[in-house]
Amino acid sequence: MKNIKLKSLLDKLYLKYNRPEFISPDPLEFITPFKKVDDREIAGMIASSLAYGRVAQILKSVNYILEIMKPSPSEFVSKVSEKKLRELFANFKYRFNDGKDITDLILGIKKNREKYGSLENCLFAGLKPDDKNILSAMAGFVDELTNQKQSYLLPSPQKNSACKRLNLYLRWMVRKDNVDPGGWSKIPTSKLIIPLDTHMFKIGTILGFTKRKQANLKTAVEITAGFAKFVPEDPARYDFALTRFGIRDDMKMEEFKRLTVGTNPK
Repeated sequence: MKNIKLKSLLDKLYLKYNRPEFISPDPLEFITPFKKVDDREIAGMIASSLAYGRVAQILKSVNYILEIMKPSPSEFVSKVSEKKLRELFANFKYRFNDGKDITDLILGIKKNREKYGSLENCLFAGLKPDDKNILSAMAGFVDELTNQKQSYLLPSPQKNSACKRLNLYLRWMVRKDNVDPGGWSKIPTSKLIIPLDTHMFKIGTILGFTKRKQANLKTAVEITAGFAKFVPEDPARYDFALTRFGIRDDMKMEEFKRLTVGTNPK
């Protein structure tokens, strides 16, 4: 039986926090200015792939790369050579990744846009009508972009990774509302998986959607199933609004726990 009180709370928080003024600080702020989907899908891939670690450093690193690719990431990718890429990003370094990693990612994007016409088409090629979710297509998508090589920027669900950053990217590109810019039309929102970070892991636990102790792929699927009971057509709907708790300094996780008291989520 659907929990009416919890559904009401989730909808209330969505209306209150799923708004552009709550985006910053978030790598999503780099994506929304791009009006062309071709540019957005490339900028989004760069921004989401680097979305690990301290947010200030994430934003600095994403900005460094996109400034080189401006004004049009799609034109940049279509025209740039491998030699030029290695020169441009020779001095790039962000935690576990360096200029070689960025060059390889951009080359993977370039190859598959030439092969499929867009990254959306590349992903969609692996999606079957009876697939319960996007996971199988994601695995093929990662293999295409990485040439089946292990990549920290693009972990594969085949390795039981929760693939938080790739699921974040898909949320940006597939959903369209006041926060997520969208642009892709072939992937149903019902197939999306929650981008599972430490904040969503805590939220999913508080709501009783999972009892697992590790934030892995199975946990992400369980939490997604929990939200799907309320919005089966769009289980990632509440992700942005709820994860403001914990991400923003003025929104603590303790406040979210307090708000759920009386909803009997379990």
